[in-house]
Amino acid sequence: MAKIEILDSSLRDGAQGEGISFSVSDKIHICQALDELGIAYIEAGNPGSNPKDMEFFRQIKDVPLKHSVICAFGATRRKNTRCEKDENIASLLAAETEVVVIFGKSWTFHVTDILKTSLEENLLMIKETCSYLKAQGRRVFYDAEHFFTAYADNRDYAFQTIQAAIDGGAEVVCLCETKGGFLIDECRAAVKDAVERFSSSVKIGIHTHNDCGLAVANTMTAVQEGACHVQGVLLGFGERTGNANLSTIIPNLQLKMGYECIPSENMKNITSICHRVAEITNFSLNIQSPYVGMNAFAHKAGMHIDAVLKNPFAYEHIDPEVVGNKRVFLLSEVAGRSTVTKKIQSIMPDVKKSDPIVEQVIARVKELEAFGYQFEGADGSFELLVKKLAGLYKPSFKLHYYQTNGSNPRPEPGVCSCAQIKVEVGGRFEITAGEGDGPVNALDIALRKALEKFYPEVSRFRLVDYKVRVLDTKTATASKVRVIIESTDGESAWTTIGVSSDVIEASWIALTDSFEYKLSKTENA
Repeated sequence: MAKIEILDSSLRDGAQGEGISFSVSDKIHICQALDELGIAYIEAGNPGSNPKDMEFFRQIKDVPLKHSVICAFGATRRKNTRCEKDENIASLLAAETEVVVIFGKSWTFHVTDILKTSLEENLLMIKETCSYLKAQGRRVFYDAEHFFTAYADNRDYAFQTIQAAIDGGAEVVCLCETKGGFLIDECRAAVKDAVERFSSSVKIGIHTHNDCGLAVANTMTAVQEGACHVQGVLLGFGERTGNANLSTIIPNLQLKMGYECIPSENMKNITSICHRVAEITNFSLNIQSPYVGMNAFAHKAGMHIDAVLKNPFAYEHIDPEVVGNKRVFLLSEVAGRSTVTKKIQSIMPDVKKSDPIVEQVIARVKELEAFGYQFEGADGSFELLVKKLAGLYKPSFKLHYYQTNGSNPRPEPGVCSCAQIKVEVGGRFEITAGEGDGPVNALDIALRKALEKFYPEVSRFRLVDYKVRVLDTKTATASKVRVIIESTDGESAWTTIGVSSDVIEASWIALTDSFEYKLSKTENA
């Protein structure tokens, strides 16, 4: 099985995405997660760009990693400057990483109009930087920035920049599709040409962006043409429309195309690790993400479900357990008895289609969906419903009251509401208040503070998505609303629902279901 080196750039290129900001602790935890997955290289930042990255490189040296090699990232030396006098080069050496990733200019436009230097000087900058770092004991990977644009504009010079990196001792030359605007056939031709010319001297890599929605496709095409080093971001976030999504690329290459990207025994962990990284990053993982999304193996159509129940191969391209995910049957008002039975069996394995509980659940689901509930995307609330009808539900806490109020103008940034609640657990009472950016946020904070006194694991629970839908626009502000909440503990995610003519009450129903669902799982673990 041919091996593909994977380099994850979540902490460097991914950090350029809107709303993405990592603390040093965040970066270390993500490194540990990527190492657990078996990622070969982690491009962790530019030590010359900010003190936080340099502090990270200082701390990561004391963190044991089994699979991953940490890489520092930076530019070639400045024009008309000796490497030993360049502050950026000095910071790369100070990071003390085994591998240094250097980027340089492939495109003549960038050399003459952005760097404002000569084409000859740019070649020296590339060669001398690679050579100097190698002489200092570093392994050097070279990122050929804007390579595909350069190839289309002046391929001879683009290839001269690659040769300069090779002459300087780079062991990997990564072809970067920096603007993300090239189509598959264009990428294929450029990679094929580069591989034919240089693969006997250096490993050829690929680094793509998703501006045309083709980052994954272009990456896989490059591998087909001989690239053996793949760069991307585990969850695909990054500048503009994002980077190549490794959570899709890795299973595609390993499960579909026969390449080894990570240890085979680690593939079953990719879904949980993606959720963990999303949690650390405060990134909402798309439920429809291939392989690792909550709905990656979800079925709703009756004919599809019937076929999958007979043989999953009918509508699933792989067994979800291979990537640590699970099959989901979406429940709706038109769901058949077989669908409902299968969902109940995921909670109560011994239930048969003829058992009374099946009819009870069907009747209650139809009743609630007529009121406005929709259980196809709320497995947490559905499980609680089944347990209540089966007499298996044991509440984790009892609410005595909650109340909320708002403040305008805001007393401080991020605060416009206050909530107070009183809960009871095992005969003990807790009265707690919370401030937040809106009444639901304040209730979430207050409930979390109260329950943490009894259930420390609540500190890991977090609301990651909150949706409100008005169900009857004709009645305006008196209409019922449906609230759907997605929550996570960093390892898994679950969804709950609430419906009411009062948006706060609907939110409270979904919020308490979220805590009750996970606490019931924890108690039974």
